[in-house]
Amino acid sequence: MTVPQTILDHQPTSRRFPSWIWPFGLSLLLSLIVVTPFFFLGTASGHDFEFHIASWFDVAYQWKQGILYPRWTAWTNHGFGEPRFIFYPPLSWMLGAALTMLLPDVAIPIVFIVLVQTFAGISAYFLLRNLTTQRAATLGAAVYVINPNSLLMIYIRSDFAELLACAFFPLLLLPVLRLSQLIPDHRPARSAIVLFALPFAAVWLSNAPAAVIATYSMALILAWAAWARRSCRPLLLGTYGFLLGFGLTSFYLVPAAFEQRWVSIGQALSSGLLPYQNFLFTAIDDPEHTWFNWIASACALALILLLAIAVLGSRRFRAPNGTRNASIALLLLGAAATALTLHFTLPLWIYLPKLRFVQFPWRWMSMIALAATCFLAFTIEARRRRAWLWFTALCAISLGFACFQVNNTWWDEDEMPTMRDAINSGSGYEGVDEYDPLGDDHADLPQNAPLAKLLPADADEPLNSQAQLQIPHWTTRKIEVVLNTPQPARIALRILNYPAWRVLVNGKQIQPERMEDFDQMVVPVSSGVSDIRVEFTRTTDRTIGDAIFVASASLALFLLWLDRKRSATTPRS
Repeated sequence: MTVPQTILDHQPTSRRFPSWIWPFGLSLLLSLIVVTPFFFLGTASGHDFEFHIASWFDVAYQWKQGILYPRWTAWTNHGFGEPRFIFYPPLSWMLGAALTMLLPDVAIPIVFIVLVQTFAGISAYFLLRNLTTQRAATLGAAVYVINPNSLLMIYIRSDFAELLACAFFPLLLLPVLRLSQLIPDHRPARSAIVLFALPFAAVWLSNAPAAVIATYSMALILAWAAWARRSCRPLLLGTYGFLLGFGLTSFYLVPAAFEQRWVSIGQALSSGLLPYQNFLFTAIDDPEHTWFNWIASACALALILLLAIAVLGSRRFRAPNGTRNASIALLLLGAAATALTLHFTLPLWIYLPKLRFVQFPWRWMSMIALAATCFLAFTIEARRRRAWLWFTALCAISLGFACFQVNNTWWDEDEMPTMRDAINSGSGYEGVDEYDPLGDDHADLPQNAPLAKLLPADADEPLNSQAQLQIPHWTTRKIEVVLNTPQPARIALRILNYPAWRVLVNGKQIQPERMEDFDQMVVPVSSGVSDIRVEFTRTTDRTIGDAIFVASASLALFLLWLDRKRSATTPRS
């Protein structure tokens, strides 16, 4: 299908349509084409599919209980729960949970992908519109929607959170280029800092590995700009933006950082998840792991070659100094991201803070894709007569990757209903190793444990048959159990011990015990009537994180209001 050139060259001065309508329509169309196999083959059940969908259903279940921001899961570990939502960023599971309450099961992942990828196209358009022409920006944004990395996340990885984070990348790169004065910006510095902090916070609230990549990438551009301009101003403004952005994420980031000591977070770097096992085209003893690594490596290699060809065809390095400096920054970003996918950078993965938690070096292809998109738009601008030839060739390449991945993933028509049934039946889901509370092995947990089970005070004593057990209230965050027993006893609750749980017996706080083989909460009680209340409390770290967030949000709003007020009182020339 050929789009008339007059449409693509449509200028934002038109009174009929805003300039972003055409890239929005093209991004939406391509996003719908990407999910077309879902209508015929079922749901693409990739590596992380169950993790994300289980989180979405769990959050929706807790919203119905009135818990707006969950911290503890209700149905992981077969109902014993885990503190997943303390450590996993909230934006993706909140969006997914909202969709589970509005749509039939089969449509949930389809709509999520279409929404995110359409937003990714608009995001890329707003970046490119500040770097190139309308037509080049529109076609470049379309390329970003269907780049091989996005297809890998959609079909084989099912990493919905990282897909969302990558959609914010262009909106993050744009204010960094402005703060670095690599592209013109007439906004006051205060507004520029806030406009950088907002997408930076959005990335951190979407996916932690992608956020680590984004942080290092933006710091690299700011450092290069400071060196190129012989000025510390880009670094200073960028530091302010980073601090404000971290402040806006503190309600999530402070508890996640502090409470890592309470879970087995080191399991995130177990065998198969270590960086040295996941450099491009690395083979290990696990054939399935090696096969997937080669698929991811092929996607990364395609993007690297695409970046190299687009750089050569862009003619950007013959441009005036201002434009050339922005192009050099983008080339440096693409080169650094490419280097970090290769084994010789292993020392950086070992010693740079938190870089090892990215786990997979090929994840850096997300930044390669962003840099390649920019240079492809530059090439389309420089070679206007062949613009459609470039775009058609890139669509053909993406189609080839899509067909290969569609035929090498797992399709399941019943995956979504099965997972919803797991909640309705009370059986729940498997937990995750790195979120398992210390001292527990979730593989040992029973799958059909009752909410509360009466145990004798001593394992050698018989169980008293006259004891009466009632459960007046049981939600994810608050539990009440009443026991009337003629002799001391213990109650095993279907909860894992975690420091945030507060246990009261007849109004007096106690320290719960645990089962011998796993870390199930066990509450000892004396004879008579015992009113047991268990509540997931707000710990000090969460209070501190919330306070920092409120202060940061207030500061951001104040800075925007201050600049708006100043611009309103400044006479126009």
